[in-house]
Amino acid sequence: MDKKTKSFVVYTLLILGSIIMIFPFVWMVSTSLKSALDVYTLSIIPENPTLENYRRIFLDSLFGKWFLNSIIVATVTTISVVFFDSLVGYIIAKFKFIGKGIIFIAILSTLMVPTEMLIIPWYLMSSEFGWTDSYWGLLFPGLMTGFGVFLMKQFMESIPDDLLDAARIDGLGEFKIFIKVAIPQVWPAISALFIFSFLSNWNAFLWPLIVTDSSSLYTLPVGLSFFASGEFESRWELIMAGATITALPLILVFFLLQKHIIKGITLTGMK
Repeated sequence: MDKKTKSFVVYTLLILGSIIMIFPFVWMVSTSLKSALDVYTLSIIPENPTLENYRRIFLDSLFGKWFLNSIIVATVTTISVVFFDSLVGYIIAKFKFIGKGIIFIAILSTLMVPTEMLIIPWYLMSSEFGWTDSYWGLLFPGLMTGFGVFLMKQFMESIPDDLLDAARIDGLGEFKIFIKVAIPQVWPAISALFIFSFLSNWNAFLWPLIVTDSSSLYTLPVGLSFFASGEFESRWELIMAGATITALPLILVFFLLQKHIIKGITLTGMK
Protein backbone atom coordinates (compact mmCIF):
# COMPACT_ATOMS: atom_id res chain seq x y z
CA MET A 1 0.00 0.00 0.00
CA ASP A 2 1.55 3.30 -1.09
CA LYS A 3 1.66 6.51 0.98
CA LYS A 4 -1.35 8.16 -0.71
CA THR A 5 -3.53 5.11 -0.18
CA LYS A 6 -2.54 4.90 3.48
CA SER A 7 -3.34 8.59 3.94
CA PHE A 8 -6.72 8.12 2.25
CA VAL A 9 -7.59 5.17 4.50
CA VAL A 10 -6.47 7.01 7.65
CA TYR A 11 -8.43 10.17 6.85
CA THR A 12 -11.50 8.17 5.86
CA LEU A 13 -11.43 6.32 9.19
CA LEU A 14 -10.95 9.60 11.07
CA ILE A 15 -13.87 11.21 9.27
CA LEU A 16 -16.12 8.20 9.95
CA GLY A 17 -15.07 8.18 13.60
CA SER A 18 -15.78 11.90 13.89
CA ILE A 19 -19.24 11.48 12.38
CA ILE A 20 -20.04 8.63 14.78
CA MET A 21 -18.92 10.72 17.77
CA ILE A 22 -20.64 13.94 16.71
CA PHE A 23 -23.93 12.41 15.51
CA PRO A 24 -25.50 11.92 19.00
CA PHE A 25 -24.81 15.57 19.85
CA VAL A 26 -26.27 16.75 16.52
CA TRP A 27 -29.33 14.57 17.08
CA MET A 28 -29.73 15.98 20.60
CA VAL A 29 -29.65 19.58 19.37
CA SER A 30 -31.97 18.75 16.48
CA THR A 31 -34.51 17.08 18.78
CA SER A 32 -34.41 20.04 21.18
CA LEU A 33 -35.59 22.28 18.32
CA LYS A 34 -38.53 20.07 17.34
CA SER A 35 -42.12 20.28 18.45
CA ALA A 36 -43.80 17.40 20.29
CA LEU A 37 -45.42 16.26 17.03
CA ASP A 38 -42.13 16.17 15.10
CA VAL A 39 -39.87 14.65 17.76
CA TYR A 40 -40.18 11.09 16.40
CA THR A 41 -39.43 12.02 12.81
CA LEU A 42 -36.09 10.82 11.47
CA SER A 43 -35.05 14.10 9.87
CA ILE A 44 -31.93 15.74 11.27
CA ILE A 45 -33.05 19.22 10.26
CA PRO A 46 -36.34 20.18 12.01
CA GLU A 47 -39.11 21.12 9.61
CA ASN A 48 -40.45 23.76 11.97
CA PRO A 49 -37.63 24.65 14.38
CA THR A 50 -38.70 26.25 17.63
CA LEU A 51 -37.10 27.56 20.84
CA GLU A 52 -40.26 26.91 22.83
CA ASN A 53 -38.69 23.85 24.48
CA TYR A 54 -35.92 25.98 25.98
CA ARG A 55 -38.43 28.48 27.30
CA ARG A 56 -40.56 25.75 28.86
CA ILE A 57 -37.79 24.01 30.78
CA PHE A 58 -36.94 27.27 32.51
CA LEU A 59 -40.55 28.26 33.20
CA ASP A 60 -42.06 24.87 34.07
CA SER A 61 -39.26 23.42 36.20
CA LEU A 62 -36.35 24.34 38.50
CA PHE A 63 -33.91 23.99 35.61
CA GLY A 64 -32.64 27.57 36.01
CA LYS A 65 -31.89 26.91 39.69
CA TRP A 66 -30.11 23.65 38.86
CA PHE A 67 -28.03 25.42 36.25
CA LEU A 68 -27.03 28.09 38.79
CA ASN A 69 -26.16 25.42 41.37
CA SER A 70 -23.89 23.64 38.87
CA ILE A 71 -22.20 26.92 37.94
CA ILE A 72 -21.54 27.71 41.61
CA VAL A 73 -20.28 24.23 42.50
CA ALA A 74 -18.10 23.78 39.39
CA THR A 75 -16.64 27.31 39.55
CA VAL A 76 -15.87 27.38 43.27
CA THR A 77 -14.36 23.89 43.38
CA THR A 78 -12.32 24.50 40.22
CA ILE A 79 -10.86 27.77 41.52
CA SER A 80 -10.09 26.08 44.85
CA VAL A 81 -8.42 23.10 43.14
CA VAL A 82 -6.32 25.29 40.86
CA PHE A 83 -5.15 27.54 43.71
CA PHE A 84 -4.57 25.07 46.54
CA ASP A 85 -3.24 22.19 44.42
CA SER A 86 -0.79 24.59 42.75
CA LEU A 87 0.27 25.98 46.13
CA VAL A 88 0.80 22.54 47.67
CA GLY A 89 2.61 21.34 44.54
CA TYR A 90 4.89 24.41 44.68
CA ILE A 91 5.69 23.85 48.37
CA ILE A 92 6.48 20.15 47.88
CA ALA A 93 8.57 20.82 44.77
CA LYS A 94 10.59 23.81 45.97
CA PHE A 95 10.90 23.57 49.77
CA LYS A 96 12.81 21.15 51.96
CA PHE A 97 11.23 20.08 55.23
CA ILE A 98 10.98 16.99 57.40
CA GLY A 99 8.40 14.48 56.23
CA LYS A 100 8.00 15.94 52.74
CA GLY A 101 8.32 12.54 51.08
CA ILE A 102 5.83 10.93 53.44
CA ILE A 103 3.32 13.73 52.86
CA PHE A 104 3.65 13.41 49.10
CA ILE A 105 3.21 9.62 49.23
CA ALA A 106 0.13 10.10 51.43
CA ILE A 107 -1.32 12.51 48.85
CA LEU A 108 -0.58 10.07 46.01
CA SER A 109 -2.21 7.23 47.94
CA THR A 110 -5.55 9.06 47.75
CA LEU A 111 -5.50 8.43 43.99
CA MET A 112 -5.75 4.70 44.69
CA VAL A 113 -8.99 5.00 46.67
CA PRO A 114 -12.17 4.78 44.53
CA THR A 115 -14.53 7.69 45.01
CA GLU A 116 -17.36 5.30 45.88
CA MET A 117 -15.44 4.19 48.99
CA LEU A 118 -15.23 7.79 50.20
CA ILE A 119 -18.96 8.43 49.98
CA ILE A 120 -19.73 6.94 53.41
CA PRO A 121 -17.08 8.89 55.40
CA TRP A 122 -18.00 12.06 53.47
CA TYR A 123 -21.66 11.59 54.35
CA LEU A 124 -20.95 10.77 58.01
CA MET A 125 -18.82 13.91 58.29
CA SER A 126 -21.48 15.98 56.54
CA SER A 127 -24.15 14.69 58.91
CA GLU A 128 -21.95 15.31 61.95
CA PHE A 129 -21.28 18.94 61.02
CA GLY A 130 -24.72 19.66 59.59
CA TRP A 131 -23.52 20.07 56.01
CA THR A 132 -26.11 17.82 54.35
CA ASP A 133 -28.52 19.54 51.98
CA SER A 134 -26.32 22.64 51.75
CA TYR A 135 -23.94 24.26 49.31
CA TRP A 136 -20.98 23.50 51.57
CA GLY A 137 -21.95 19.83 51.57
CA LEU A 138 -21.85 19.87 47.78
CA LEU A 139 -18.53 21.71 47.66
CA PHE A 140 -16.13 20.31 50.24
CA PRO A 141 -15.19 16.94 48.64
CA GLY A 142 -13.96 18.68 45.50
CA LEU A 143 -11.98 21.58 46.97
CA MET A 144 -8.63 19.77 46.62
CA THR A 145 -7.44 16.74 44.66
CA GLY A 146 -4.46 14.43 44.89
CA PHE A 147 -4.13 14.35 41.11
CA GLY A 148 -3.88 18.14 40.95
CA VAL A 149 -1.15 18.23 43.59
CA PHE A 150 0.81 15.54 41.74
CA LEU A 151 0.41 17.31 38.38
CA MET A 152 1.43 20.73 39.67
CA LYS A 153 4.33 19.34 41.69
CA GLN A 154 5.78 17.77 38.55
CA PHE A 155 5.56 21.05 36.65
CA MET A 156 6.79 23.20 39.53
CA GLU A 157 9.98 21.12 39.64
CA SER A 158 10.79 22.33 36.11
CA ILE A 159 11.01 25.98 37.27
CA PRO A 160 14.69 26.97 37.70
CA ASP A 161 15.65 27.60 41.31
CA ASP A 162 17.81 30.52 40.14
CA LEU A 163 14.68 32.29 38.91
CA LEU A 164 13.06 31.99 42.34
CA ASP A 165 16.27 33.06 44.10
CA ALA A 166 16.44 36.15 41.89
CA ALA A 167 12.90 37.05 42.95
CA ARG A 168 13.87 36.64 46.60
CA ILE A 169 16.87 38.90 46.12
CA ASP A 170 14.53 41.51 44.61
CA GLY A 171 12.58 41.45 47.88
CA LEU A 172 9.51 39.42 46.93
CA GLY A 173 7.90 37.31 49.63
CA GLU A 174 7.28 33.62 49.07
CA PHE A 175 3.58 34.04 48.31
CA LYS A 176 4.27 36.78 45.76
CA ILE A 177 6.96 34.59 44.20
CA PHE A 178 4.37 31.83 43.88
CA ILE A 179 1.80 34.15 42.29
CA LYS A 180 4.02 36.36 40.10
CA VAL A 181 6.87 34.01 39.18
CA ALA A 182 5.85 30.36 39.54
CA ILE A 183 2.27 30.48 38.26
CA PRO A 184 3.10 32.12 34.89
CA GLN A 185 5.73 29.43 34.27
CA VAL A 186 3.23 26.57 34.56
CA TRP A 187 0.19 28.12 32.89
CA PRO A 188 -0.38 25.20 30.45
CA ALA A 189 -0.57 22.79 33.38
CA ILE A 190 -2.97 25.09 35.23
CA SER A 191 -5.20 25.27 32.15
CA ALA A 192 -5.26 21.48 31.89
CA LEU A 193 -6.03 21.16 35.61
CA PHE A 194 -8.78 23.78 35.24
CA ILE A 195 -10.62 21.90 32.51
CA PHE A 196 -10.20 18.48 34.19
CA SER A 197 -11.57 19.85 37.47
CA PHE A 198 -14.42 21.77 35.84
CA LEU A 199 -15.49 18.74 33.81
CA SER A 200 -15.35 16.47 36.84
CA ASN A 201 -17.38 18.75 39.10
CA TRP A 202 -19.84 19.79 36.40
CA ASN A 203 -20.65 16.14 35.61
CA ALA A 204 -20.62 14.90 39.22
CA PHE A 205 -23.74 12.88 39.97
CA LEU A 206 -23.37 10.40 42.83
CA TRP A 207 -22.29 12.74 45.63
CA PRO A 208 -24.78 15.57 44.82
CA LEU A 209 -27.51 12.93 44.63
CA ILE A 210 -26.67 11.59 48.11
CA VAL A 211 -25.97 14.83 49.98
CA THR A 212 -29.00 16.83 48.77
CA ASP A 213 -32.63 16.37 49.76
CA SER A 214 -34.14 19.62 48.47
CA SER A 215 -34.83 19.76 44.75
CA SER A 216 -33.74 23.40 44.78
CA LEU A 217 -30.17 22.27 45.60
CA TYR A 218 -29.88 19.73 42.80
CA THR A 219 -27.09 20.20 40.29
CA LEU A 220 -27.81 19.68 36.59
CA PRO A 221 -26.92 15.95 36.35
CA VAL A 222 -29.17 15.15 39.33
CA GLY A 223 -31.90 17.53 38.19
CA LEU A 224 -31.91 16.09 34.68
CA SER A 225 -32.25 12.54 36.00
CA PHE A 226 -35.41 13.53 37.90
CA PHE A 227 -36.46 15.71 34.99
CA ALA A 228 -36.33 12.69 32.68
CA SER A 229 -38.08 10.33 35.12
CA GLY A 230 -40.73 12.76 36.37
CA GLU A 231 -43.52 14.67 34.68
CA PHE A 232 -41.46 15.15 31.49
CA GLU A 233 -40.34 11.52 31.12
CA SER A 234 -41.92 11.16 27.67
CA ARG A 235 -41.21 14.71 26.48
CA TRP A 236 -37.95 14.02 24.68
CA GLU A 237 -37.84 17.46 23.08
CA LEU A 238 -37.73 19.04 26.57
CA ILE A 239 -35.20 16.53 27.89
CA MET A 240 -32.93 17.14 24.90
CA ALA A 241 -33.22 20.90 25.36
CA GLY A 242 -32.05 20.49 28.96
CA ALA A 243 -29.19 18.20 27.90
CA THR A 244 -28.10 20.70 25.25
CA ILE A 245 -27.93 23.55 27.74
CA THR A 246 -26.03 21.29 30.14
CA ALA A 247 -23.38 20.60 27.50
CA LEU A 248 -22.90 24.22 26.38
CA PRO A 249 -20.68 25.43 29.30
CA LEU A 250 -18.32 22.49 28.79
CA ILE A 251 -18.02 23.26 25.08
CA LEU A 252 -17.44 26.95 25.84
CA VAL A 253 -14.72 26.23 28.42
CA PHE A 254 -12.98 23.84 26.04
CA PHE A 255 -12.93 26.31 23.14
CA LEU A 256 -11.68 29.14 25.36
CA LEU A 257 -8.82 27.07 26.75
CA GLN A 258 -8.26 24.71 23.82
CA LYS A 259 -4.69 25.73 22.99
CA HIS A 260 -3.60 25.71 26.63
CA ILE A 261 -5.34 22.39 27.28
CA ILE A 262 -3.66 20.62 24.37
CA LYS A 263 -0.28 22.04 25.34
CA GLY A 264 -0.80 21.10 28.97
CA ILE A 265 -1.80 17.53 28.13
CA THR A 266 1.20 17.20 25.80
CA LEU A 267 3.61 18.47 28.44
CA THR A 268 1.98 16.27 31.06
CA GLY A 269 2.79 13.24 28.92
CA MET A 270 6.36 14.44 28.54
CA LYS A 271 6.72 14.92 32.29
